[in-house]
Amino acid sequence: MNRFLYVAGATKPHILHIKGILYKSKWSNKKKCSIIVSRSKGALGQWFWFLGPRLLVVFGAYLDVEILEEMRDVIWVHELLQGLFWPKDSGQHFSGEFSMAVVQANNLLEDQSQLESGCLSSHETGPYGTFVGVYDGHGGPETSRYINDHLFQHLKRFTSEQQTMSVDAIRKAYQATEEGFLSLVTKQWPMKPQIATVGSCCLTGIISGGTLYVANLGDSRAVLGRTVKATGEVLAIQLSAEHNACIESVRQELQSLHPDDPQIVLLKHNVWRVKGIIQISRSIGDVYLKKAEFNREPLYPKFRLREPFKRPILSADPSISVHQLQPHDQFVIFASDGLWEHLSNQEAVGIVQNHPRRGIAKRLVKTALQEAAKKREMRYSDLKKIDRGVRRHFHDDITVVVVFFNSNLVSKATSDKAPNLSVRGGGVTLPPSTLAPCAMPAEAGST
Repeated sequence: MNRFLYVAGATKPHILHIKGILYKSKWSNKKKCSIIVSRSKGALGQWFWFLGPRLLVVFGAYLDVEILEEMRDVIWVHELLQGLFWPKDSGQHFSGEFSMAVVQANNLLEDQSQLESGCLSSHETGPYGTFVGVYDGHGGPETSRYINDHLFQHLKRFTSEQQTMSVDAIRKAYQATEEGFLSLVTKQWPMKPQIATVGSCCLTGIISGGTLYVANLGDSRAVLGRTVKATGEVLAIQLSAEHNACIESVRQELQSLHPDDPQIVLLKHNVWRVKGIIQISRSIGDVYLKKAEFNREPLYPKFRLREPFKRPILSADPSISVHQLQPHDQFVIFASDGLWEHLSNQEAVGIVQNHPRRGIAKRLVKTALQEAAKKREMRYSDLKKIDRGVRRHFHDDITVVVVFFNSNLVSKATSDKAPNLSVRGGGVTLPPSTLAPCAMPAEAGST
């Protein structure tokens, strides 16, 4: 699976077959390369990048690449940052504007995200508003993808039943998503036991009728930017409760829930972890730490706990806060912990406040990557050249969604004409069996 193919020193024509599209290239030994691009239906081909004599980068979408004839001159296959980075610089949601950006570090993108705006119920009568979800997966992408496909649909169903948005509807939607993924694990367990070790943090924000609901499992974070009238300063107010064992109150909670287990939290390599395995104490998935029947063969021994457990070690019960939006509430940053590892709440809010709205999520991601490079005493330009997988040693997958508020629209709860908007982080919606979504050519950007 590649979007970029580097070919050097080629002396004869080559043919690449990319998902039904033929690309023919003619090379010369002169200073510049020439290329003929054709598609099966005669449409104009895509532009390609030329990086020096006889060096070509083939730039496509997230597509299968098959080399139809032997190419002895291929030096390496590599992905540039453009292939790992997806921005949506700006868009309109029900109550204002938004900006999104995703950068991939893992072999498979484990962060998933979505913004849904319009009707928040199965019935057209409403309520109306905006739903934001950031799902930071671990152990694989299966859980975060499942949440992306099901959580909002569950929320719409429960909101429809109660005929209003509520904390209860949100909690039930989380519970239904957890139960649904457990059912999927149960079916796949005999053939794919490792799916029991896959999980995801789950941060959501719902804006409806002047109220902002924030629900969270894990250590993603929602931060509000609020203007102080007297000074014009913008304060950062964290709206989400985090569930990470590095927080003392979380360790105390775990110890009170498991009084008979002195090893419920362990300090390993200077990091507090639940059972010495995982930092977060709440998640969707991770069923091998919730259901004892999955903590056995055929699960690999390295994942199995030595001692049996009688009650779930991790929880799927979200922390939910309710905030009545005020005219001085300007925006909310929703982001996976990959951003907060490098930026403080106030730093992130300051960046949003002091720069144009368009592309602001991309700017936050770029700033985090620059900080990641600085910490490793390397140049940002060199970090951008590092391939996915290896990139994970320098930073995590990062997802950022910035939602701005229009005070004239925030209080609206119903609408006859509000269009439904659905955007997925990565810009494309793929079947569950497909590998992680990445940038389409029209959306690709550069940090």
